[in-house]
Amino acid sequence: MVNTQTLQGNWNEFKGKIKSKWGQLSGDDLQSFNGNVDQLVGLIQRKTGEGRAAVEHFLEDLTTNGSSTISQAAESVREYATQVASETSKRAGEAAESVRHGVQEAEKMIRQRPAESAAVCFGTGVLVGVLLGLVLRR
Repeated sequence: MVNTQTLQGNWNEFKGKIKSKWGQLSGDDLQSFNGNVDQLVGLIQRKTGEGRAAVEHFLEDLTTNGSSTISQAAESVREYATQVASETSKRAGEAAESVRHGVQEAEKMIRQRPAESAAVCFGTGVLVGVLLGLVLRR
């Protein structure tokens, strides 16, 4: 039996395949499809002279293969998303660890050389202040 939901859900894709199978069908013929499979089969029979069983068999194959293709694509997307999420989580953990290590090193340096650290901070502040003053002056 033809899967009506799959046929309706992927109608634009299936419409092209139906037109390539039966070239005598026009876009207007297929545009009138409103979800009624019996009307579609009847239309194809009238326009092409094809037997009902052959038309139904083609539509059945189309919807079965179409839904399995869609399922495969969805599964591929899910697998890719899982891989991306896993890799992102791993990289975020590595970045956090790197930041933690950098903070520990900075704290260690400040404890070992407090006067030099204060002088570097003061010098950096003066330099940033001068640069901002020059930029704002323009």
